[in-house]
Amino acid sequence: MEMTKITGKHVHDVYCKIQHPTGLSIFIYPKENCNSTYAIFGTKYGSVDNCFKRSDEQNAEKVPEGIAHYLEHKLFESEDGDAFERYAKTGASANAFTSFEQTCYLFSCTDRVYESLEILLDFVQSPYFTKETVQKEQGIIGQEIKMYDDDPQWRVMFNHLRAMYHHHPIKEDIAGTVESIAEITPEYLYRCYNTFYNLNNMVLCIAGNIDIDETLSVCGRMLKKSEPVEVERIFKAEPGSIVTDYVEEHLSVASPLFQFGYKENVTTVNRSEKDIAAVEVLLDLFASDASPLYRKLLDEGLINEASFSHEYFEGASFASVIFSGESKDPKKVAEYIREEVNTLKNSGISEETFNRSKKAVYGMNVSALNSPSNIANGIISYAFKGRELLKYIDAFTELTLDDVSEKLHRILDEKMSALSVVLPRA
Repeated sequence: MEMTKITGKHVHDVYCKIQHPTGLSIFIYPKENCNSTYAIFGTKYGSVDNCFKRSDEQNAEKVPEGIAHYLEHKLFESEDGDAFERYAKTGASANAFTSFEQTCYLFSCTDRVYESLEILLDFVQSPYFTKETVQKEQGIIGQEIKMYDDDPQWRVMFNHLRAMYHHHPIKEDIAGTVESIAEITPEYLYRCYNTFYNLNNMVLCIAGNIDIDETLSVCGRMLKKSEPVEVERIFKAEPGSIVTDYVEEHLSVASPLFQFGYKENVTTVNRSEKDIAAVEVLLDLFASDASPLYRKLLDEGLINEASFSHEYFEGASFASVIFSGESKDPKKVAEYIREEVNTLKNSGISEETFNRSKKAVYGMNVSALNSPSNIANGIISYAFKGRELLKYIDAFTELTLDDVSEKLHRILDEKMSALSVVLPRA
């Protein structure tokens, strides 16, 4: 069993990466004087992974949309009952989520952590699907899909993605459609489970009040060795353009919602920790509550403090910068954002503004290391993307103004911008 200690150049926390003989990558981040523990067990498998080719097979396979999310629901069930009932006996708070590129199962607790860890490792490695239980779940997930179809935040987001992306499955609902989930069978579930829930494709991360040796003892008892299988994700070529620059929908909302952003023209890329840090600093100086743009939007009553946000939404084969919130005039918000981008490109970013934002974002990331959940979620997300948490935080200290300016000129391309709006029904 190979163990590596990881520390930062400037943040002197230490945590361990263990390459377990079963193929699983395990990260353990002990925090002294921490009262709680947070564990997350995930697979690099999300809603976009609907067409794939295994390294031990010749042909690619296309499966129905929504299987990753469906598996998340079904794994909590077994012949012996429900995993949530088992967690209730240890007092742990458990949950799970499926995103575009990963599926994760998690719990947090203040005691009986190793009993809860056994539950986590047991049910995630113990699939149990029958025709009857799969059919029952179709009704439950179908209702969930219909509920999100009427959710304004959900609609403004996916309308925006569909305005930007021609073919990429990032534009499709994570849960699939009522029609696609009707095609799901136990055979499909086992097929995708056995492909993606291979321990060589998975990560376990635990942070907080935890002992390394005792954690590895539990892992030694519970983990089941997997034969390594590489999986090629297959995506249709995405044009270097957007579909449309504007889309709107009318729903039951009190105030219009918007999502505006810039699609980055990428294929499959590996962005470094420094790349991500540069975009985070760019977005802070551009649209944080200390920025001229934010003050202008707020002073004119175009946004409210509670809803306005920005993010770098990126994965292995997609990326975009997104701004969202509520506004009485979403088109004016988009116009002001475009104007501010052009102003920054023409006049440049001042050294003072750059340094202020770099310090601010660096400080927020260091502060997040006080939270076991932030630590574990960050480590597992970065691990799936070939990055490391403390290296990402260190990257802020190495950033230059030129690094951030390059992102400004390359990513924020007006020809690649689109606005999605949800308006109140008349």
